[in-house]
Amino acid sequence: MLIRAAIAGALLAGLAACATPTPYQPAIDTPYGFAEQRIEPDRYRVTFSGNTITDRETVENYLLLRAAELTLQQGHEYFRVVTRDTDAETRQYATSAYPGYGFNAHYRYYHPHYGWYGPYSPFFNDVEVRESTRYQAIAEIKFGPGPYPDAANVFNAREVARNLSQVQRPAY
Repeated sequence: MLIRAAIAGALLAGLAACATPTPYQPAIDTPYGFAEQRIEPDRYRVTFSGNTITDRETVENYLLLRAAELTLQQGHEYFRVVTRDTDAETRQYATSAYPGYGFNAHYRYYHPHYGWYGPYSPFFNDVEVRESTRYQAIAEIKFGPGPYPDAANVFNAREVARNLSQVQRPAY
């Protein structure tokens, strides 16, 4: 009985995790969250991957926040975005409009003039097509020493961290 309760609790926790946007977290045990890779001493590739509930703007903001935190951790004041891209992966899937009726795939019926028909149900064969999109933002950043240059692709790390700090963090 205790094992069943543990399994049920794990399933409910998994379902609850699927129904919430990706929190601002490292992508260690999950494919969703931020990750970085050092390319050179002052250059990193930063990514943030969101689930299907996380919108594009949130994914891009979390990417900039991670770039700002990484810049401050490395002891720099600003970072330059060398390249930046946001990929969208859209999937379509079909679901039954009446999900509790499992017999619709095996139902056969007889028409007096045309004979046997199947698998078709004139009542339960409706199909809904749904679409889901996941976003992944990728940027290559370069840290800058010295005075802050005035350019469109240069960000003050402290300002970015302060302005984007209202993020959803995971509850550990």
